Amino acid sequence: MKILITGGTGMIGQRLAEFLIDGGHEVALLTREPQRSSRFRLFGWDPQGGTIDPAAVPYADCIVNLAGSNVAEGKWTAGRKHEILRSRLDGLELLQRELAKPGHHVRTLLSASAIGIYGDRGEELLYENSPTAAPADDFLADVVLQWEAAARAVGAHKARVVLPRIGIVLSPEGGALVPIAKTVRYGAGAPLGSGRQYMSWIHLDDLCHLLEQMLQDERWQGEYNAVAPNPATNQEFTETLAQVMHRPLLLPKVPAFGLKLAMGEMSEIILGSQRVSANKVLSQGFHFEYPTLREALESFYE
Repeated sequence: MKILITGGTGMIGQRLAEFLIDGGHEVALLTREPQRSSRFRLFGWDPQGGTIDPAAVPYADCIVNLAGSNVAEGKWTAGRKHEILRSRLDGLELLQRELAKPGHHVRTLLSASAIGIYGDRGEELLYENSPTAAPADDFLADVVLQWEAAARAVGAHKARVVLPRIGIVLSPEGGALVPIAKTVRYGAGAPLGSGRQYMSWIHLDDLCHLLEQMLQDERWQGEYNAVAPNPATNQEFTETLAQVMHRPLLLPKVPAFGLKLAMGEMSEIILGSQRVSANKVLSQGFHFEYPTLREALESFYE
């Protein structure tokens, strides 16, 4: 297959592109910097400006949409919230416009989503058909609801739409694990808030294998929780990481009020609890190489 990736310069996009190349597929990236050096074919686009290389969409059999500003970077001012939302919607709206034109053979859109759609749900086990959080009460849930709706609109052009709701992606190269591991390494690790909030995670390699399977097998359609089958509480996560890294946990829990003072509304990323089920992807026949947290962390730090 010929696969076109948006957001392909990010942590997930880079690893996925390597997986797909190793699997015998052709890969090209949509980028704002098409002149830069890359081992992949590059097509230019500017989602905010509404422009795209006219050869990009006709190149592809499948499109993987990973574009979107990092929600954990910078405080959530009104301007930052607008940027987070539009960085997800502008690209999809541009793709929808291009897919409405004749002369392409795109049959699948795999568009990233997130478990933030469920909001803070405590110990409730969350499935794909669980109620989502109320958009008026939860910024991230509002973003993800609009993100998924924009991707589904592409399905009007007869493309199969797959929406992996991605959890916390574990990798030593980036994402949430890096700052947590850094504090543990230097003896400053501690559970955050109550420590009882659930973290639904997935190893980066498992995520890439899952996305590849979603692209290749047309039985995959609609929403899927892209998480490992064993979510952990924040305390369990921190303690397991310290054990794997052979470091003690010396500090008490970091109080929730301190995190809220330091981070504002963005603290809900850390303090919110999402205990998300992987049953649907398991029933579809997907096999996790790293189903437990210890196995995943040991692949990085042992």
